[in-house]
Amino acid sequence: MKKIVCVASALLILASCNQQIEKTGYVNNTKVVSDFKDMKTAQEKWTKKNNEVRAELEEKAKQFQIEVEGYKNIMKSMSASNREKKEQELMVKQQGLQREQQAKMQEIQQGSQVEIDSIIGKVKSFIEDYGKKNGYTYIYGDTETSNILYGKEELDLTDKILKELNGGDTATTDETKE
Repeated sequence: MKKIVCVASALLILASCNQQIEKTGYVNNTKVVSDFKDMKTAQEKWTKKNNEVRAELEEKAKQFQIEVEGYKNIMKSMSASNREKKEQELMVKQQGLQREQQAKMQEIQQGSQVEIDSIIGKVKSFIEDYGKKNGYTYIYGDTETSNILYGKEELDLTDKILKELNGGDTATTDETKE
């Protein structure tokens, strides 16, 4: 009986020695994506484009408003059929401006979303490669919904990955706020 216990203990010890130690870490996804140079560049680009389009549309809206005011000033001197014709013309113009605004805003939204999705894919791929290159079994993502409630600070790979992802630049949102 003693021999069986000793053999079983020895087998358990050998089995536990053969198991690999799993290397794990975690990354704050939100911080990595928002502090990634490519994301900041994309945000600046799409914000600028949005502002340019809005300015252009506001100018067209002002011109339309001037035309409406001009019509209001002379509408009493117009015949009923001419008034109706002009009002119809103004309504068609207004609808055209609204369609143009919707189309341009949708174009900006779709373009920015495609670029953001591409950047997120790039970050995910980079983290995957980083994990393989550095021997990690798992790298968990900490998101805004806080799926990691606690992790040892030494397992937080966020700054390391961000630094490599940005080509050695360590600028973070904390530093850019100053």
